[in-house]
Amino acid sequence: MAKNIFNHNVKLVPLSIENSERNEFQNKLNEVPYLLYEVEQLSDGNKIAINKPGGKQNFGRMARNDFQVFIHSPQNDGLWLISHNEILEDLRLKYITDKDETEQIIKGLLDVCNGMEPDKVIKDRMLKDINGISVETLLKVYKWIWGQEDCNYNKPGSTAKGRWLSMENILQEFHISEE
Repeated sequence: MAKNIFNHNVKLVPLSIENSERNEFQNKLNEVPYLLYEVEQLSDGNKIAINKPGGKQNFGRMARNDFQVFIHSPQNDGLWLISHNEILEDLRLKYITDKDETEQIIKGLLDVCNGMEPDKVIKDRMLKDINGISVETLLKVYKWIWGQEDCNYNKPGSTAKGRWLSMENILQEFHISEE
């Protein structure tokens, strides 16, 4: 299922930033210096890593605060550059298996999108894994993908939605309201 996997021996620098509402989280991310960071530890031994800068170009110039989000597998030095499409496909397969639990996972994603820490969401909502990508991985990787989207698409005075564009797509796909 994972498409964009690269194998490189990397040294990750630990980085911890607690989730918060979008502007506060974006401001913290904008202060991060350029490097490859370990930002989340997963219970399966994998890690969420971000690389800053991410390589995005705006008008021929490197986007200063862009970064890429990877799932790093220390066992085989894999760096999976997970995509929205891969996550959506995983949610679709989960939905076929267990509609109610998938809706709870999506509501958990909404909580993370609103600034809650993934581990708290998993505990409070008592989310459980069904098939495919673990709930922990989905919530933690999206915390950072949404931070990246806010850095790229949430400029002061802009009407851009940042993280909300992808969150709204998920809600629409599965016919779930924001409440």
